[in-house]
Amino acid sequence: MQEQKTNQVRSRNEAFTERASTKIYLEQPSNDNPYIASAAFCHGYDLNELMAKRSFTDVFYLLFRGELPAPEETQILQQLMIALINPGPRHPATRAAMNAGIGKTEPAHILPIGAALLGGDHHGGGLVEDAMRFLRKQHNTDATACAVDHLQSSTSIPGFGAYYGGVDLLACKHAAQLAQLPGAGKALHWGNQLSGALAANGMGWLMPGVAAAVLSDLGFQPKAGVCLYQLMGAPGLVAHGLELANKPITAMPFVSDENYFIER
Repeated sequence: MQEQKTNQVRSRNEAFTERASTKIYLEQPSNDNPYIASAAFCHGYDLNELMAKRSFTDVFYLLFRGELPAPEETQILQQLMIALINPGPRHPATRAAMNAGIGKTEPAHILPIGAALLGGDHHGGGLVEDAMRFLRKQHNTDATACAVDHLQSSTSIPGFGAYYGGVDLLACKHAAQLAQLPGAGKALHWGNQLSGALAANGMGWLMPGVAAAVLSDLGFQPKAGVCLYQLMGAPGLVAHGLELANKPITAMPFVSDENYFIER
C-alpha cells in the first residue's frame, strides 16, 4: 500500500510589528482623545500651511515624492494633469463610467468601474510602468536607430504605437507642448524623437507613454505609474458618469442584433 504524503504545517516564525507606521503622514493626537487628530503633517509640512501657501499640484508631488517640487516641476506636472484629466468619450474607461451612470449604478461605484479599465493595458495605465522602465533604459541611445530596430523586428514599444490604426494626434500635440517647458527632461525629449521616427509608419506617442516620460523625468517610481495615471484621469470618468446618471437608459446607444456575432 502506497504511503500518502501529507503537508506539514510549519510556523512562519515571523515577528509582526505591533503597530502600523508611515513616513508619509503624521497625525498629532488631541490631548483629550488620542483617536482625534489636532494637526496633520505631510512629510513634515503642516497641512494647514500647505493649504494656505501651496497648490494642489505641489502637495500631490509632495505626497508621492517626499519633497516639495521646484517651480518648473510644478508647471510640467500641472500641465500633464490637465492633459490627462479626461480620457475622453472614445476611451473604454470613460464608456464604462458612462454605462455605469446610465445604468443607475450607485454614484460611489462609477469611479471604481471606470478606473479599473483605465488601469488596463489597452491604452491605459497598465502601459505606464513598462514605458517608464523602457524610457529609463533607452533615453541615452539613438532614437531613430531604436525605431528602426523595433520596426524591423515587429516588436511593440511600451508607450508608443498606433492608435486605432493611426497616429494619436492629441498625444503627440501634448508631448510637443510639454517638451517646451523648462521642466522637460531627457525621457520626454528622447520620446519626441522616437515618435517622430515612427510617424511615417502610422505610429507615435500614446498618452500612457507621454505620462511615463514626464513622470520618469520627475523622479516618480515606475510602480507608481499606473496608480498616478488612474488618479489623473479620475475626474473625467466621474464627470461623464454623473452626466448620464439622471438620464433615461435610451440616452446611450444600444447595439443592434445584427452587430452581434455568436461563434458556434
